[in-house]
Amino acid sequence: MTEAIPVPLQKLHGKVAIVTGAASGIGAVTARHIANHGALAVVIADVQEAKGREVAASIGSNRCTYVHCDVANEDQVKYLVDSTMKLYGRLDVMYSNAGIYSSSVQTVLELDLSSFDKVMAVNARGMAACVKHAARAMVEKGVKGSIVCTASFVAECGTEGVTDYTMSKHAVLGLMRSASVQLVKHGVRVNCVSPGLVATPMFIAGYKLGAEELSKIMAAVYTGSQYGPVKEKDLADAVVFLASEDSALITGQNLIVDGGFGAQAVSVLGQNGDSIVMK
Repeated sequence: MTEAIPVPLQKLHGKVAIVTGAASGIGAVTARHIANHGALAVVIADVQEAKGREVAASIGSNRCTYVHCDVANEDQVKYLVDSTMKLYGRLDVMYSNAGIYSSSVQTVLELDLSSFDKVMAVNARGMAACVKHAARAMVEKGVKGSIVCTASFVAECGTEGVTDYTMSKHAVLGLMRSASVQLVKHGVRVNCVSPGLVATPMFIAGYKLGAEELSKIMAAVYTGSQYGPVKEKDLADAVVFLASEDSALITGQNLIVDGGFGAQAVSVLGQNGDSIVMK
């Protein structure tokens, strides 16, 4: 648990939030950050049970629960939302963050459609299920809620080696933009946050990177930056902003958090050939 934020500065006081993919990386950091901003309750949703329960325990059993949820399974997503409503009576924030990387290099000429289906099932179909059921719960209760989806800086460009992953993140933008138009009359806002290159556990494992290689890649990507590499906390700040009243008039937007180096990241990663899965 990070240092508590003073009550006057807490942006999510009394809110109930769900965070998917919250057992590690950006999701875990953001779940804790939401709690620190005064949330009444945070629901940790993930398929990694031990890690998910650990995150929930770090926030506190009095206001945090863990629910096993594979977002590719709509029934599990529905149960996640329904159980949150039953336990806490409302849902104010859905941070739909769960996603996976490509399991291999995916070029158009040699597209493995079975791998494609797995990536799309989680990153696109799963995202749609989370938006659908969270929105239904918010509309039914008359809650002016906020739905935030994790896209990616690659959703705004092409990539060299992960066609399926790139397509899935473009799909997230389409989902967000359509949902924002349809839900604005209900007072429900829908936005995306798009991380740049962030050294999350999933990124490191997916790329099979050692500490030294990772350090060199990060240094190459952020050469000349006055801000340094993007951290999980930077994404957590963006999510809290989009979930809070600070962004009350913002919907249908894609907030890119990449330090201005998204295109350079694609270029640097592309130079690593087969050692890099997600470009």
